[in-house]
Amino acid sequence: MEIKKTYAGIPKEYAGYDTSKVVLIPVPYDGTSTWGKGADKGPEAFLHASENMELYDIETDSEVYKQGIYLTDPLEENSSPDAMVTAVHNTVKTNIKRNKFVTLFGGEHSISIGAIRAFDECFNDLTVVQIDAHADLRKEYEGSKYNHACALYEANANTNLIQVGIRSMDASERLVMNNENVFFAHEMATDDYWMDNVIELMTDNVYITFDLDALDPSILPSTGTPEPGGLFWYETLEFLKKIFKEKNVVGFDIVELCPNKNDKSSDFTAAKLYYKMLSYKFAKQDEFEENENLYSYQKENNINKLKYDKDEN
Repeated sequence: MEIKKTYAGIPKEYAGYDTSKVVLIPVPYDGTSTWGKGADKGPEAFLHASENMELYDIETDSEVYKQGIYLTDPLEENSSPDAMVTAVHNTVKTNIKRNKFVTLFGGEHSISIGAIRAFDECFNDLTVVQIDAHADLRKEYEGSKYNHACALYEANANTNLIQVGIRSMDASERLVMNNENVFFAHEMATDDYWMDNVIELMTDNVYITFDLDALDPSILPSTGTPEPGGLFWYETLEFLKKIFKEKNVVGFDIVELCPNKNDKSSDFTAAKLYYKMLSYKFAKQDEFEENENLYSYQKENNINKLKYDKDEN
């Protein structure tokens, strides 16, 4: 595949499809958001910020881009929410079957519906970890089951969904919510063991969907529906490190960046978060001192429990 633009401006030798371990799919979709519009501009702002980011990660002593990161053309399907979900599903599943570590950057949270569906079809006993301010468990909203407010309804029915950081929801969502798998922000604030408790509920294969409004607005205000009382930077990284260390993260998405010309810090925070997650995925255990402050990391060659035959194309 011809390389037109590379992620973060990395050298083309690390950006070819065939040699890259990672595929990054931008999905500039904002078809169903109901308050702060602009998530369709999120991928472009994220990519621009990434081009101005240092590519050496101090914490992991690594340059994860050297694993190869292929940036696809933006997936622009805006004809209907149904068509968008189908397009994301097909694109993600194709890349999983080509043995790529698939990541997405949205766009509003409804882009995750098709992605999660593809991962659930390809990996056994999937856990979906939703890091989010909102429950997103409505069966239908404003005439569509593919609305951003319904982003995790299907995952709740078909996977082991664990919801982290929730602090805003409709009363109707209580009826379908698995209370044992929900970690509300106000309870997490006084629970020193919430991270370990979340991880105990996970199966081996984990997909992470990260809505940026999970973060406190004081560190990331540029999102469509900011909510007070969110996660802060280092506790977020600590949690993510634990997941990548102890589980086989099979892919992830980051959604709901709504760029603001007066706030470039949110774009950069989103860019840094994406790169951190990749660094945790591919960092080797022997590169770290194992002590109470630093966590060892999952080795690169974890066995993926795929539902399809790896000999398939």
